[in-house]
Amino acid sequence: MPIIVNLDVMLARRKMRSKELAERVGITEQNISLLKSGKVKGVRFDTLELICEALACQPGDILEYVPES
Repeated sequence: MPIIVNLDVMLARRKMRSKELAERVGITEQNISLLKSGKVKGVRFDTLELICEALACQPGDILEYVPES
């Protein structure tokens, strides 16, 4: 898939655990795990906004486009 999710990188940079992010965003830890692994087909903008707010980052820090060769 050409969209790479770098959520685990941002969590490490902010020294935050998935559980804490899930609590701040208001979604389950399992959904955070699915998002980190890239196994989701989409993410709601309001959820992305809350993640960016909690991690003090931009959407581009979490999502990256890498074209397939």
